[in-house]
Amino acid sequence: MKFKYLLAASVVSTASAMVAAPAAAQSTGSVDFDDNVIIVSGARETGVGGVENPDTTKAQQVLGEEIIRRQRPGQTVNDIINLVPGVSFQNNDPWGSSGGGFTIRGFGADRVSQTLDGLPLNDSGNYALYTNQQVDPEVLESVNVNLGTTDVDSPTASATGGTINIRTREPGDDFGFVGTMTFGDVLASGAENTTYVRGFGMIDTGDFTGIGTKAFASVSYTTYGVPYNPYGRINKTQVNGRIWQDLGDNGDFVSVSGHFNQNRNNFAGSEGLETLLSYYENTPGFDSKSDRFSVYAASEEYPCQVDPRVVIGGTGSPGESVDYNDRTGCGSAFYRRYNPSDTGNIRGASRFTITDDLIFTFDPSYQYVKANGGGPDDLREGFFNAGGTNYTGAFRGGYYFGRDLNNDGDLDDEVAGNDPSQTTTDRFGVVANLIYSINDDHRVRFAYTWDRARHRQTGQITNMLGNGEISDVFAIDNPLLDVNGVEVNKRNRLSYAILHQLSGEYRGRFGDFTAKLALRAPFFTRELNQFCYTTSANGFVDCPNPGFDLAGYEAANPNAAPPRSRTLKYDKLLPNVGFIYEITPEVSLFANYAKGLSVPGTDPLYASLFFDEGDAGANPNPETTDSFDLGLRYQSGQIEAQLGAYYTMYKNRLASAFDPEANNGEGAVVYRNLGDVDKWGIDGSIAWRPTRNSLLYVFGSYNDSEIADDTAIGACRSFQVGDRRYSCTTAGEQGFLLTGGKSESGAPQYSFGARGQVAVGAFEFGAQVKHTGPRFNNDTNTDVDGELFDGTPFTFDAKIPSYTLVDLDVRWTLGEFPTGGDVALQLNVTNLFDEYYVGFFGGSLDGFGFAQIGSPRAASLSVIVGY
Repeated sequence: MKFKYLLAASVVSTASAMVAAPAAAQSTGSVDFDDNVIIVSGARETGVGGVENPDTTKAQQVLGEEIIRRQRPGQTVNDIINLVPGVSFQNNDPWGSSGGGFTIRGFGADRVSQTLDGLPLNDSGNYALYTNQQVDPEVLESVNVNLGTTDVDSPTASATGGTINIRTREPGDDFGFVGTMTFGDVLASGAENTTYVRGFGMIDTGDFTGIGTKAFASVSYTTYGVPYNPYGRINKTQVNGRIWQDLGDNGDFVSVSGHFNQNRNNFAGSEGLETLLSYYENTPGFDSKSDRFSVYAASEEYPCQVDPRVVIGGTGSPGESVDYNDRTGCGSAFYRRYNPSDTGNIRGASRFTITDDLIFTFDPSYQYVKANGGGPDDLREGFFNAGGTNYTGAFRGGYYFGRDLNNDGDLDDEVAGNDPSQTTTDRFGVVANLIYSINDDHRVRFAYTWDRARHRQTGQITNMLGNGEISDVFAIDNPLLDVNGVEVNKRNRLSYAILHQLSGEYRGRFGDFTAKLALRAPFFTRELNQFCYTTSANGFVDCPNPGFDLAGYEAANPNAAPPRSRTLKYDKLLPNVGFIYEITPEVSLFANYAKGLSVPGTDPLYASLFFDEGDAGANPNPETTDSFDLGLRYQSGQIEAQLGAYYTMYKNRLASAFDPEANNGEGAVVYRNLGDVDKWGIDGSIAWRPTRNSLLYVFGSYNDSEIADDTAIGACRSFQVGDRRYSCTTAGEQGFLLTGGKSESGAPQYSFGARGQVAVGAFEFGAQVKHTGPRFNNDTNTDVDGELFDGTPFTFDAKIPSYTLVDLDVRWTLGEFPTGGDVALQLNVTNLFDEYYVGFFGGSLDGFGFAQIGSPRAASLSVIVGY
């Protein structure tokens, strides 16, 4: 696959420039429905310099290979799309495999559907997106971002904020090889053991049957030390492949793709937002840049030794009561917690021409996820007594085994263990389209989408080793058993997320006017099976082990909801209509209206099981949006520009926050409904190729929101009385969080940036900059009282400071590779000026929450062959 960054053909006819590109959609059916392939010297045109604004009724942007290849090899695709206006991504490290977080037009990742060739990548339970598990960038053809809307056949339960559609490449027609070898490191004072090494190799078979059958296969391995986790290390292996068979010469084909990703990593360093903000306030004796790594210094944590009396099979003395805290902190640091994952999928795609005017597409898929995350906790040898009966299991945040764990002859001790939250998912899906061309100007399609995910969530407990390590990163593979030989689980639940969706779309051209009329009709089913007792409206549970008479527990906990199952259904008609008006061959006006739906995730749904059928809290409302887009596009071949405005009306906005007093003082994420929220803004970009060998790209966005009403919080607690964030005047009265008229937290109010490229002989130079504006740290938009590092009381500003990142890339082409493509060296430097900044945080209702330190300066050098 030969590819030249800046020498790719860039000038197309104005007529060609105004048609949609197939990369603008996700499923095969959506691609084909939009398909007006641009042919320039046998290659598909990708806009200007790898930036394209497809000529659709909605705000949309595509990044092609020319942009993707200039970024650091191995980088997560979500960092790459940080160049799209309206997108704000914060990477947890410079290399992309420690995770990160982002918003699109202020919507969080759990409200954005991300797909790979039409296969949904969001978690089927809480819709979270794990950016460290994304496909290797070398196998990508393009990434398409829909701002605030989705395709009509999307298999998603939560896309009120838009979609990210990742398209992998078609195998090459000829044999070829692509390989990269990358070495890098963090170039910041105080960073230790952060060397980055990654290798990638991909082979194209070409036609290996004589009838057009072709395939590619790739493998990569990545390892490095995490900058803000001096103990942790990333070890990541990924395999990708695709086999493709053309069926005739009319575009019909059958394709099967596969992906497997194995991550073995610790959590990236995370701190309370108050702590990170303290750095900005220049605490005496603390320098934010040079001392930021010391927050996670491992000298006191590793290597370490747990007191042998509190280790499974330890050396305690009979009659001596020892406590979990006797381990002197060994193994307790947040950054020692593992976050392993095994993920894989198989994706089918096919297109069949039934008649000259009728096309059928069929995309089946299967994916598997095994992942967990969690940390140390105490394991109690004794029983939990309730109503005069002894039980084993998980109660009030403690784990009871009813047996001697440290071999000292008694049941009086608390020993050291680990309690990660385990999730295993099996997910099947189908997207099918029937497309009919009425004539050259009018097309219709009918689509059926099916998505079924079995979502199993458990919380097996395993033991801690003497050096503070977990005995197995997957506790489910080495669980501790109670006195009766039964696993102790901190949670135990099974859900099925099922979607049946019918949709239709008409698109017609009437001279210079193009109209789109579309309708989605999703039928969502959530089958919930809770095997524990739900003890609060926030979803906290007690999980008695089987084999005991539960009458005593139920008598002592009359308000606890027993294990139960419930099926919830969410159905809604979602229109999506718009138009394009071609003012001149280069200038077009577009407008779109789309209704969106986000079904509640598993956590608030399981919390609803606390309520009996018929109670108000037993059937949580879905979030809905009404989104309006209006904008202008200019496309001339040398210039690709778009300016758009949007307005979104949000109902039943569900927000989350960390409550340190929840779960019997253990702390937990709790959910509250912010009600109606209005969101609006503008975003725009312009890509200009002033000469054949140069490119300038500028982009920016402004986003704002307003929460309509104050948020009910129940009875006021004493610490809320007189606090400017609450309405509370006395403890016990009905209280409200003063969110009315305020903006949502966690999303930047504005951002803007630019990228420039120039080719000089064998060298290609690139630079990009992005400025991210301030973010409110809570939904009341108020200052928050806290303390600096030295304990000095301080009031922190309501807004998190803005920051600016500058990246450089240089590519030196050394020559031609025998099987095609070039041999080149590529240098990438990110965060050139080592800006210290607060990284991703999801916002908070009323306080600080948790956040990452922004990714430090880093550089890498890659040897690239075949591109």
